[in-house]
Amino acid sequence: MPPLARASLETLSGHRVAAAVSGGADSVAMALWLGQLSGRPPHHVTLVGLIHVNHQLRGAESDRDEAFCRTLAGRLGVPIDVVAAPVPARASRSPESAARAARYQVFEAAALRLGATRVATAHTADDQAETVLLRLLRGAGSRGVSGIRALRGLYGRPLLACRRRDVRAWLEAQGETCCEDSTNTDRSIARNRVRHDLLPVIEHIAPGGVAALARAAALADDDERVLQTLATEAVDLVVLRADSAGLDLDRDRLASLQPAIARRMLRTVLDRLVPHGPWRADHFEAVRRLATRRAGGGTLDLPAVWVERVSNLLRVRVGAAAVVPPFAYTLPLPGDIAVVEAGVQVIAEIPPVSEGCASPGGDEAYSLVVPAAAFPLTVRNRRPGDRVALIAGTRKVQDLMVDAKIPRSERDRVPLVVAADGRILGVFGDLGRRVSPPGVDPAGMVVLRVRKLEST
Repeated sequence: MPPLARASLETLSGHRVAAAVSGGADSVAMALWLGQLSGRPPHHVTLVGLIHVNHQLRGAESDRDEAFCRTLAGRLGVPIDVVAAPVPARASRSPESAARAARYQVFEAAALRLGATRVATAHTADDQAETVLLRLLRGAGSRGVSGIRALRGLYGRPLLACRRRDVRAWLEAQGETCCEDSTNTDRSIARNRVRHDLLPVIEHIAPGGVAALARAAALADDDERVLQTLATEAVDLVVLRADSAGLDLDRDRLASLQPAIARRMLRTVLDRLVPHGPWRADHFEAVRRLATRRAGGGTLDLPAVWVERVSNLLRVRVGAAAVVPPFAYTLPLPGDIAVVEAGVQVIAEIPPVSEGCASPGGDEAYSLVVPAAAFPLTVRNRRPGDRVALIAGTRKVQDLMVDAKIPRSERDRVPLVVAADGRILGVFGDLGRRVSPPGVDPAGMVVLRVRKLEST
């Protein structure tokens, strides 16, 4: 049995393996090689089946590949799990990227059906070099440049140290055939341009360049593992609170981290919050900038989450930032209204003169004394240019909210009490303690009481 040069069973040792096969030379060679070694010492790898995904992108050619793989499974004496995963011609990303994502979505379930504990894919050193170059051209860091890992979770890549030409030479020496994918020569695909145009030039200028790129990926992977360990250790330092709805980060501690650690720490916590989120390097940089900015608040609307700077916190919440539309309720005298946007009920009462203005108690959150002549009142949220009277002059409501450290996301929920003539008489909430109520004649006073609405 001629050896398959530089192939390794290390990532598959002791496992029941399902081989992912497309019908192309690399995957066919891998399946045949695994079939020859199945059950033999010293690695005791057992080939338990093949997995083939038909994306139905190439019509009859796709059906030909499926038939070929079914025949190959029969020759090897193992079952095959064939999954149809059509890729729309107008996918939101390139058909190739969409097809790759679809394959990995079905591999785990197919492996379970076959009783496999590992899935082998036929990536070679040439695939590694192509991946490294493509990611470098996108400006990737060491995590991206580390490329394809020999072992990642369920997936092992036994041919990752093999040159593609050596794999194909081995297949020909076995007297075996394969199915050529016609799209492999399509130079409108970036990977094919790298494969057919760039790599030959690299090999001409620097013989052994493909192997060198693969070594660079392995070194970057070593560096990445150390950096990721440090980032994981930083999580407990920076994350103050976390649950399924979001998390709070200590802004100063995040800002104190080295950028390389901070970016990886953010990826770690965001991945926990939204598994497989669509994160990019510029997302982490935006969060870092928000944390390190000297003053002010700010928000970020990122894919799957939004981030808000509140005092010394960065609040990260799942989903888009909630938009509170303008609201306005007319409050009669006597009477009450439910301000659902703020989660409160406002009640207007004319108290007996003997009682005066009682302090809030029981389930009351706040109270405010206003003149009866101001009715009908409007209870609404803020508007641009709103000002409120204080003991010394007036101030913008916006400035008061900033001083009170009310989160930007909550400012449009705060109810303002507005007189019939347009004057703002008060602001409910923590900010209400900063507002000077107008002088009121006890004979004509009205007490506004605020209670939290009960959850239903």
